[in-house]
Amino acid sequence: MKRWFIFDGILAALLLLNGCVADQRTGTALNPQTTLKDAFKNDFLIGVALTPRQFTEENLAETALVKQQFNSITPENVMKWRLIHPESNRFDFSLADRYVEFGIKNNMVIIGHNLIWPERTPDWVFQDAQGNPVDRATLLARMREHILTVVGRYKGKIRGWDVVNEALNNDGSLQRSQWFKILGEDYLLKAYQFAHEADPDMELYYNDYGLENPAKRAGAIKLLKKLRKAGVEVSAIGLQGHYEMTWPHPEQIDETIGDFARLHVKVMITELDLDMLPHAAASAQLNPYPNGIPDVVQERITRRYMQVFKIFLKHRAQISRVTFWGVDDGDSWLNNWPIKGRTAYPLLFDRSCQPKPALAAIVKTAEESKR
Repeated sequence: MKRWFIFDGILAALLLLNGCVADQRTGTALNPQTTLKDAFKNDFLIGVALTPRQFTEENLAETALVKQQFNSITPENVMKWRLIHPESNRFDFSLADRYVEFGIKNNMVIIGHNLIWPERTPDWVFQDAQGNPVDRATLLARMREHILTVVGRYKGKIRGWDVVNEALNNDGSLQRSQWFKILGEDYLLKAYQFAHEADPDMELYYNDYGLENPAKRAGAIKLLKKLRKAGVEVSAIGLQGHYEMTWPHPEQIDETIGDFARLHVKVMITELDLDMLPHAAASAQLNPYPNGIPDVVQERITRRYMQVFKIFLKHRAQISRVTFWGVDDGDSWLNNWPIKGRTAYPLLFDRSCQPKPALAAIVKTAEESKR
């Protein structure tokens, strides 16, 4: 018995470093209450971004929380080009298949993320055997092969793909990526055309951050109009929703959703989290809460989440999905960024899979909005 006690303690410590801890033997999430997916079931889908330890059920506590709270899933990384197509003659579907199987098994709406990310494509895609830039025909053929192979494999299983991810600069212009330099700006049109060819019934998304800034939003609107004129209907625009305590202002969020809704394009909040830590350039104290946040900060986070969800509910007819970028605080990309050792608290569940006050607050907000 003593040996098992010691082992359980070590296991719990390891899991705490790599995600939330609950009953690892039963996979039971702690303190169930009114779930997010039930609270917003008549408003929009409630999604979450997953890592392999969740969809392979390596961490039973996190997996149980996902099943309990969410009805849509997005893969953080396993479907990105560098992982699913690392070499010209090799695809690796091992983890992507597990992700899709998890979604089907649990009756979740499955999202694909992503097909073309201009600044994060492996170098081999743009180079010949000598390392020189390939010509237009070669790059188009590689794009088409990638999209038709990946999308075709999951045809009828994935509702929609982030076809293009983060193609715009903050001023609304297109990034001068390798895709742009070799193919010109119509590389986006080709990506959407190939995705539609691979699965004509699939929803086509454009996903980006910072669209609450007017200049970048104007660039996205221009892009959507140009694609529409060329015969491509983008099903929804993804607002990543990497929010801070004071940015964007409520009016900016409201205006952004309204502007895209007027284009008759659905809006998705695709990567929602709330960074409440000081900016690297703004403070010498970059990791102020290594051991937990005080009640006064917790209250501020709660108020901010209530604020943004009131706006989402106001636009429930335009919003099809709200997806959190991570399951719990320990799972967030904001840990160790922009410096190593930084401890973040941006999500609705803490490092023990326990709901934070913000969860009950937004559930109450949803209930009150229906009265």
